[in-house]
Formats: sequence, C-alpha cells, structure tokens
Amino acid sequence: MPVPGDSGFLEEQIGQWRAYLHRRQAIQPVDAAELEDHLREHVASLTAAGLSADEAFLVAVKRMGALDDLSREFAREHSERLWKQLVLVSTDAAVPAARVRTEAIFALALAVAAAALFKLPALFGKDTAHYPTFYARIFALVVLPLLTGFFVWKRRLDTRTVRWLAAGFAAAVVFATVYPFAKGGNTEVLTALHLPIALALLVGIAYAGGRWSQVAGRMDFVRFAGELLIYYALIAFGGGVLSALIGMMFHAIGIDPQAFIGEWLLPCGAAGAVLVASWLVETKQSVIENMAPVLTRLFTPLFAAALVTFLGTVLWTGRGVDIQRDVLIGFDLLLVVVLGLLLYSVSARDPASPPSAFDGLQVVLLVSALLADAVALWAIAARITELGFTPNRVAALGENLILLVNLAWSAVLHIRFLRGRGSFASLEKWQTDYLPVYAAWAAVVVIVFPPLFGWI
Repeated sequence: MPVPGDSGFLEEQIGQWRAYLHRRQAIQPVDAAELEDHLREHVASLTAAGLSADEAFLVAVKRMGALDDLSREFAREHSERLWKQLVLVSTDAAVPAARVRTEAIFALALAVAAAALFKLPALFGKDTAHYPTFYARIFALVVLPLLTGFFVWKRRLDTRTVRWLAAGFAAAVVFATVYPFAKGGNTEVLTALHLPIALALLVGIAYAGGRWSQVAGRMDFVRFAGELLIYYALIAFGGGVLSALIGMMFHAIGIDPQAFIGEWLLPCGAAGAVLVASWLVETKQSVIENMAPVLTRLFTPLFAAALVTFLGTVLWTGRGVDIQRDVLIGFDLLLVVVLGLLLYSVSARDPASPPSAFDGLQVVLLVSALLADAVALWAIAARITELGFTPNRVAALGENLILLVNLAWSAVLHIRFLRGRGSFASLEKWQTDYLPVYAAWAAVVVIVFPPLFGWI
C-alpha cells in the first residue's frame, strides 16, 4: 500500500483528484487534462523546493487559484485531518451566498407551484380518492416540466433548445390527457408508468445544459437521477413520519385528519418534494456522491446472491415464472435496479483503474440478471402464445427485450475489460448511449398502445 511521501502515494492522490474532476459537470475532459498538467507542475516545483510528495500535493491543490473552490469541495469528500487543516481554511462558499439563496427561493416557488397544479383538477370534481390513476397519469406532466424549467433557468439554455423541450412536453400533455382511457384500464396504468420515463429524456437534456451529446454529460444526468431518488426517499420517509405524528396528535383531541392527509398533504408533498430534492442534489452533491457508491458496493453482492439463489431454485424445482401484471412489474423493477447498480458503479469509478474483485462480482450480477430476464421472457412468450396479446404482456415483452440487449452487451464489455481486451470507458459509453432507447420505448407505450388496444 502506498505511504505518504512516496511516488505511489502521490499518483494515488492525483488519481482521486482526477476522478473528482471528471465527476463535476462544469469541468470538461480536455480542461481536466490541462488542470492536471498544471497540478503536476506545481507539485514538481514544490518537491524541488524540499517538500515531501504528500505535502507538495496538498499545497499545490490549495494554490490552484481558479480551482480553489473546487479543491475545497474535494477536501470535504476526504476526512484526513491534513486535508481539513490545509484546504478548509477559507470561509468562502464554493457558490456565492446570494446565488444559493436565489436558487433556493426559485426551487421552493416551483415546489409550491407543482403542489398547486397537481391539486388543480380537484376544483373540477376530480379528487385523488376516486381518480387515483388519473393523478398518477398527470404526475409527470405537472412535476417534470417545472423541474426542466428549473434547469433551463439555471443552465441558461438557448431559445432553440427551450422550444424543442416545450414541444416535447406539449405533445405529452396531448397524448396523456386527450386519449379516452377506460378508467383504471391497463393502457391508462401503462401510460402512468411509462410517461415519466419518456419525459426523463427531456429533463436530462435540460440538466446536461448542452452536453447531452457527450458521455460525461449523460453520465452526469445518471448521477443526478440516482441522487434524486435517494433524497426523495429520505424526504418521503420524513413525510411519512410527519403524517403519522399529525394523525396521532389530532386523534388525541377527537379530530380525524385522514381526509386532509390523504387528499392534500401527501399528494401535494409528493409533487413538491421532487423540486426540493432536485435542488438539494444540486446544492449538496458531494454528500450523495459519497453515499451512492457505498450503497452500490453494499447492494451489489446482495442482489447477486438473490438472483443466483432464484435461478438455482428455478432449476431445482422446475417451476416457471408467474407473469401476472404485478409480478411482471416487480420483475422489471428488479432488473432496473440491477442496471442502476451497474450505472452507479460505472459513474463512481476511475476508468483508468485496473480491474478488481468488485468488477468480477458485477459480472456475476450481470450474468445472473441476464439469465433471470431470459426466464421471464420465456414465460411471457408462452403466455402470449397461449392466451394472446394484451397491453401488459406486450409492454413487458418489449421492456424485457430492451433490458436483455443492454444486460447482454454490458456483460460482454465487462468480461472484455476483466480480460484486458477492452476499456472501461466503452462500458460507460454503451450505458449512456442506451438511455434514449428506454425513452423511445416508453414513448411508444404512451402514444401507440392506447389506440392499438382500444383504450382498455
């Protein structure tokens, strides 16, 4: 293991610093390479002056001038005492306080707007209790345009891009609200499930701020989406506790607040929390960037063990997979989580690092998920052959085929990397290039399935 003062330790520290730069949205790869050259020049001059390698590195990072704020953020991700002493000496914030305050106010205003718009149909007799699938269908139409607007404002996107984004959301409003869905029918449920996936592409384009065509830009959005889920889950947990406490307190004085909680507090909170969580991700990225890789390393072996156990049980018992709608949704969510674990491990990894035991574990996870997907596809095809086509079966068939292609090629690229015959960057590019495929299939389900299956 490298020790402070030797060249191995220096290269390890520069590697961490380089990986950190690549994760920052504002730093382009070519800029990161130039900044690394400057850093090495500073280190060389300081070591020539008599400093040890670790001292020279710390002082050089501190003296990077334009990178001073970035260096301070990097220091917050490392708990070494020397980092705190040498880098966290300034009280200046990485972002001006006025800008943070403005963004907070704007995000909060959008959150209030999302809550108000989400409950607007209630004024026309559509309450959440009697029209749950309607509200599930419009949730993305209310929240995601406002979230995109936040990034349009923050990234200062050009007028042409804004027009394309607006056109995409306008089309979504037409297909999701004008279609004569059967209340609670399969196509309405499928629309509610797939519309957020289709519209996520528009959010990603706004978030990337002109860098969507680059792998780094798309990977930044992947990180944002994962971090948003973590923050949203935390807020939802807190909201659940708050709701329970409100119910307990008012029940103690003989008042039943369940109608208020179910009709107003939870729906409005669910809509507004997306905007609040997004702002928190933007403001506190370094906290979650540490949390997500840890969660990935924790759950990758657990999911791998679960999938291997499942496949072993299928082989031992000879039982097929029940493909009822709820089971299919759960099965697809499992495969999506596997891909999420892969994406997050890719996003948090230095592409230049050599293969490790964890990479081998990921291959086990990918191959297991690939086989599980094949089992599900076999069951879906058998049910379609026996009972015919339905919206749920066709949607599940398409989604599992899309996941099968992604898992198969990801496994090939990962195995090539382990064998030294491919680069890790090719896996990262494949995953980010595949993102529009999910959005395209989701759009097909939203636009084509309802009229194709008679709105049922």
